[in-house]
Amino acid sequence: MERLLEVNDLKTYFLLKDETIKAVDGVTFFINKEETFGIVGESGCGKSQTCRSILQLVKKPGKIVDGDILYKGKSILKMNNKQLRNIRGKEISVIFQEPMTSLNPVLKIKKQIMEAFDRTNMTRDEKIEKSIELLKLVGIPSPKDRIDEYTHQFSGGMRQRAMIAIALASSPSLLIADEPTTALDVTIQDQIMSLLNDLKLKLGMSMILVTHDLAVVAQMCDRVAVMYAGIIVEMTDTVTLFSEPRHPYTYNLMKSLPSKDLKGKKLEPIEGSPPNLSRCKYKEDICLDKRPELVKLSEGHEVRCHFLNKTVGFEGTIKSPIYKGGQNE
Repeated sequence: MERLLEVNDLKTYFLLKDETIKAVDGVTFFINKEETFGIVGESGCGKSQTCRSILQLVKKPGKIVDGDILYKGKSILKMNNKQLRNIRGKEISVIFQEPMTSLNPVLKIKKQIMEAFDRTNMTRDEKIEKSIELLKLVGIPSPKDRIDEYTHQFSGGMRQRAMIAIALASSPSLLIADEPTTALDVTIQDQIMSLLNDLKLKLGMSMILVTHDLAVVAQMCDRVAVMYAGIIVEMTDTVTLFSEPRHPYTYNLMKSLPSKDLKGKKLEPIEGSPPNLSRCKYKEDICLDKRPELVKLSEGHEVRCHFLNKTVGFEGTIKSPIYKGGQNE
């Protein structure tokens, strides 16, 4: 398959006065054309900063200190501001977590979508017509009327749909969806994820889906990277991740899911918070002193753990109650 994006040994640090926070600490992965790649993990593991780094949107005191990011074979980190502007929002679009903080409350939705066409030869009427088409595409009812409304007149789900319309305005090759269903109720979440998947297939896009929700990963992604404390600890295709997880952190994430097989039993939460490495029950002194090497278990399945021999099979193979086959099937 043809690769669209490659992230190589990316390191994004926050250089504070008294300490350096290694938000992203040597992350490597790639995205194929028309593929959905999931990045999963708890809050604070480095998912969002990885995505912000791709478009050089890291806020100070954050800084990309090492690594490279290749888009269609060209280094994004070596691009000047003009070249970056031609990539951001055009070739690569982003849907951020909170539409209320991403949308401008004093501008009509129409104006915010039309901004994507500023550097085109489209007339004003053509821009308005295209904006209405986009609102219709993302499932907003009565788009001719709603296009002249403001953000506060939209519900949470409709704001997120408007964000998606803005992101799709330039027909991007890659869509980065950073926790796109945060703060939405379960019904609306399902609608938004189904919409994203349908649009991805219809428009032939690639997508990076950032989430902490394994159910979303199971339904949407072709391949998955599990992140913890700024590094990828396991990466493989979705089928393998749910049927043969090999990193203890991945396994514990699975065990914390509700399952019909565990009916009547308590869920097993992961004690503590990232980036504490002492949360792992297989830990030894070497885990705190030395980062494990990335081990290739099979084609496309990589794991970073000192004690893979201890974790083989864990307490039995996980049969995920949520996995439905993803896009691989």
